[in-house]
Amino acid sequence: MLPYPILTISLTLMWMLLNSFTLGHLILGALVAVFASWAMASLRPEKPKLNKWYLLPKLFFIVLYDIALSNIAVAWLIIRGRTRGGKAGFLTIPLEIKDRTALALLATILTSTPGSVWLEYDSYDGSILMHVLDLEEEEQWIATIKNRYEKLLMEIFA
Repeated sequence: MLPYPILTISLTLMWMLLNSFTLGHLILGALVAVFASWAMASLRPEKPKLNKWYLLPKLFFIVLYDIALSNIAVAWLIIRGRTRGGKAGFLTIPLEIKDRTALALLATILTSTPGSVWLEYDSYDGSILMHVLDLEEEEQWIATIKNRYEKLLMEIFA
C-alpha cells in the first residue's frame, strides 16, 4: 500500500516529463516514486499528545509577554551599550522534557525570543546548548527556562 499515492503519481509523471518516454523509464520512474513515497512516510512526525490543551493559551501569553520584554531589553542594550558585567555567552541547560513536540515548541520559543537562540540538543543527556546575548547569571537563565517554560510544556504534553 502506498502512503502517498498522489505523490507517487506526481513523481512518476515528473520523471516521465524529464526523461524520454520508454517502458524502462516508466518502470524506473515508478520504482523511484514508490521508494520516495515510503521514505516520505518514514519522515512523518508523530501526532502530538496533548494532555492539558487548555494550558496552551497560558503558554502563548507568557511567551508573547516574554518576547515583548526581551525586545525592549535588547533594544535598550543596543542603545546604551554594554555595561561592565554584561557579556554574551553559551549556556548548557539540562532538561527533563522528552516529548519531541514539546522540545520543538521549546526550541521555537527560545529562538523567537530576542537575545537568545537554541543551538543544539543533546539527546544522550537531555541538555540544550544556548547562546545568550546578555548572560549575567547562568542560574537565573536555567531557572527561568525550567520553571517558566519546561514545567508548563511538561504539563501540556505529559
